Amino acid sequence: MKLGRVLVFNAEPYQVVFNQHIKQARGGAVVKTKLKNLVNGNTLEKTFSGSDNIELADLAHRQANFLYVQDANYFFMDTQDFEQFQFDKESLGEAVKYLKDGQEVDVLFFNNKPVAVDMPAKITLTVASAPEGVKGNSAGAVTKVVTLETGCEVRTPLFIKTGDQIIINTETGEYVSRA
Repeated sequence: MKLGRVLVFNAEPYQVVFNQHIKQARGGAVVKTKLKNLVNGNTLEKTFSGSDNIELADLAHRQANFLYVQDANYFFMDTQDFEQFQFDKESLGEAVKYLKDGQEVDVLFFNNKPVAVDMPAKITLTVASAPEGVKGNSAGAVTKVVTLETGCEVRTPLFIKTGDQIIINTETGEYVSRA
């Protein structure tokens, strides 16, 4: 029951987004979890005991290129068989902030159906606009908000300028370094 592990529950793939192991005084140990459905994005809380059987999901990982956005749908193309498929904005979640045209991502397939996009942990993006840094009290970590080529806003150090390429952590949404 590790975080990020994908299991089959009610014949659908669920990803473990929270888990807590609880040992009761006279009873057996249980694991409280929060599971996210990879097909429709719903979450549910489920408590498992030591006697419960858990089936791990058989997921296939394939590389795909992000093509374009139309309405609230994001279109991708499999790099091996050139098949196109789409995700809606809600199912992609925070990944929409970091998608740019032609970007290669890892797509998870369950029963030959795309269910989730797995973004790389760090991604390089270009700064579209950055205000000038204000000199003054810089005793602490002084930052400013810049807009990236995808429209995402990130806090960066004052020395970042428009046109710079920076590395962003997609899990936390924070600036890491210059590229």
